Amino acid sequence: MKEGDPPKSDETDEGRLSELLVEDRVIEPSEEFKKGAIVTDDQPYQRAAADPEAYWAEWAKQLDWYKPWDKVLEWNPPDAKWFVGGQLNACYNCVDRHVKNGLRNKAAIIWEGEPGDRRTLTYWDLYREVNRFANVLKAHGIERGDRVAIYMPMIPELPIAMLACARIGAIHCVVFGGFSAQALAERINDSQAKALITADGGYRRGTIIPLKHDADYAIAETPSIEHVFIVERGDFPLRIKEGRDHWWHRVMQDAESYCEPAAMDSEDMLYTLYTSGTTGQPKGIVHTTGGYMTGVLATTKWVFDLRETDVFWCTADIGWVTGHSYVVYGPLAAGATIVMYEGSPDWPERDRFWQIVEDFGVTVFYTAPTAIRAFMKWGKEYPNRRDLSSLRLLGTVGEPINPEAWMWYYETIGQQRCPIVDTWWQTETGMIMITTLPGIGKMRPGSAGLPFPGVETAILTDDGEVLETGAGYLAITRPWPAMLRGIYGDPERYVEQYWSKWDKATYFTSDGAKRDADGYFTLLGRVDDVLNVAGHRIGTMEIESALVDHQSVAEAAVVGCSDEIKGTAIVAFVTLKLDAKLSVDLEAVLKEHVARKIGAIARPQRIIFSGDLPKTRSGKIMRRLLRDIGDGRILGDTTTLADTSVVEALQRQYEESEEA
Repeated sequence: MKEGDPPKSDETDEGRLSELLVEDRVIEPSEEFKKGAIVTDDQPYQRAAADPEAYWAEWAKQLDWYKPWDKVLEWNPPDAKWFVGGQLNACYNCVDRHVKNGLRNKAAIIWEGEPGDRRTLTYWDLYREVNRFANVLKAHGIERGDRVAIYMPMIPELPIAMLACARIGAIHCVVFGGFSAQALAERINDSQAKALITADGGYRRGTIIPLKHDADYAIAETPSIEHVFIVERGDFPLRIKEGRDHWWHRVMQDAESYCEPAAMDSEDMLYTLYTSGTTGQPKGIVHTTGGYMTGVLATTKWVFDLRETDVFWCTADIGWVTGHSYVVYGPLAAGATIVMYEGSPDWPERDRFWQIVEDFGVTVFYTAPTAIRAFMKWGKEYPNRRDLSSLRLLGTVGEPINPEAWMWYYETIGQQRCPIVDTWWQTETGMIMITTLPGIGKMRPGSAGLPFPGVETAILTDDGEVLETGAGYLAITRPWPAMLRGIYGDPERYVEQYWSKWDKATYFTSDGAKRDADGYFTLLGRVDDVLNVAGHRIGTMEIESALVDHQSVAEAAVVGCSDEIKGTAIVAFVTLKLDAKLSVDLEAVLKEHVARKIGAIARPQRIIFSGDLPKTRSGKIMRRLLRDIGDGRILGDTTTLADTSVVEALQRQYEESEEA
């Protein structure tokens, strides 16, 4: 790290972002890892750059198609069609072909519930269950093109339900099981779902999540729902409405054991997934079949260096796109063994994740920076209790990772032998877009790396100028197979939000990023979170990384709040490590630490110490709520918040600090 370096870009240029944090550490994958890696040279990058369509066609050929495509790409900006005229079935590619190709007895899903119950489903088990539930759906009038909402805990019936929908051509809409009845109702009404698949309940931190009970409130406001299917997870109290509500185990008893998979057009919708919008109205992101399956298969195999013997654990809930792409469709299309876990990483002890790694021999582990910073806060004691020697590759997803959190992950969990793939992508992109490839890529803590072969990205200014190096706005400049095909029912919003900042052929990610001389991309956070301090446009990620670099800090969130003199004041919300001591002068020490690391312009005006930070149920910090607290505004929408008590505590601490 170079401390106190001046910003490298012209901070007064409104089209650019300031570069403050410089990270010089470079770590190579071990020779042992490189020898066994799938990708061992840069030929894939060269092949993809020379003929992107031929490159993606080669990946698509690894799927089974009922009918080959007539044209790889039809691009009428901003509308893309991939593998035009081709027909396939996502479920067949995740299940049937592995049964036919000798993997019927291979474990497909290894599952552990939070109370400790376990199940293992082979590909043959998965095949039978999916076929039977597909027939259940058909018997209850669910047809090709119908929408089906899924509101479940992390249990095997969740991917079974998704695959059953895909098998018959129904469009699934998974709603995270921690969402409120109101959020569920909004998504059902927007998609006009005909059926809901849920469970009587689930477990989280030792408490019961009453899913069916909550779903009943949503169903009262969703007239499109005709049938509700309920998995019996435990002995939870609930109400059954005869004729509408059906126990999963009962309707499965007499279901036929085979359902012919529907031949779906490559551009037929596979699923919608709702993501929060700046207007507060959730957006139903549309993903289709052929291109999406091609993109997630390619990235699963190469980014995770996936091998026949791997036990792959992506810790994301399937209610988020990471779970769709890297718990279900990508790994199962590749014939992998996946781990699913229902509950919290700190229940009943803070070594729960590491116990699962040890017990199941997990080899590839993919989690979020938020989780990693929580592990840091708890200390090395918990991973050190367990044997993590089975791990050979680590990944991170969800938001930029601070360099110090990266190093902790590499040294403590990976024991300095496991490469880390730091992946950038979005609900909208469907697949990983920027990352290193672990067999060849040099790793730089905090930097995602290069665009995946076949993906073209750029750093642009406000007026569309391309920056070969420096900081600006991250854009995607060429269509990619797994790209979103629209916002469900709102084509105008689709164009306005993603394809109107520059031109209709350039996708605006809404993220700030910087690119170095080697082409590596480092994410700086959402453009909405950029701070404008005395003419300097500063990404929050750099200040947060400087704070986390201090030995006492586990996690930090930085926001800009109104200031009568400066216009914007930098306010930092900081969580300390469990073994750190809060002293009277720690705030001053941290302010000076930031100034020394990245310059006086980034020195926080105030630091608020908190036991936790407000996060969504996917683990992302809700900086919008922190800005509301700092500006004394009435809090915005908190329906996606994991723990509302965190915000209330922060408000009190902020007010007390003002009085002090």
